Amino acid sequence: MAQRTVSLGGMAGLALLGALLSLSPAYSLALDVQRKSQTPAKCNLAGTWVNDLGSKMVIGTTNEDGQFSGSYLTAVSAVTDATIQESPLHGRQHHTNRRAQPTFGLTVSWSFSDSTTVFVGQCFVDEKGEETLETTWLLREEVATHADDWKANRVGKNVFVRVK
Repeated sequence: MAQRTVSLGGMAGLALLGALLSLSPAYSLALDVQRKSQTPAKCNLAGTWVNDLGSKMVIGTTNEDGQFSGSYLTAVSAVTDATIQESPLHGRQHHTNRRAQPTFGLTVSWSFSDSTTVFVGQCFVDEKGEETLETTWLLREEVATHADDWKANRVGKNVFVRVK
């Protein structure tokens, strides 16, 4: 007796193969292990962070609405000759249970100058469990006249790592 082979190409074939494989307990277990290993660890914004320039940021606990506060001590300043002082920060994390590597935004109102900086970023956890904040910032310096508005903004990027 001759054997007949039926070929199911395209999406129909893949769907059938997936359905047959899902019946196998070993295959289901392998998928569960793979899914768990691909799930990133949850990143926690609370703590002390330092950036690539040596500036230090302390973020308090995030409340249930995603709001937090803390302090920022910059290691650099191009907008004033005044003594650098620790300055307050206030922010909000995109706060849902499904966000393992959340986005956030924060504002620093500088205590020693007439300027404000806003940061936006995302908190990442790498395969070794190391947390990093990738941020972009916009600084607005107060200027004396509207004609000086052209020089009032600065934009940059900083990477922060958790202080152990």
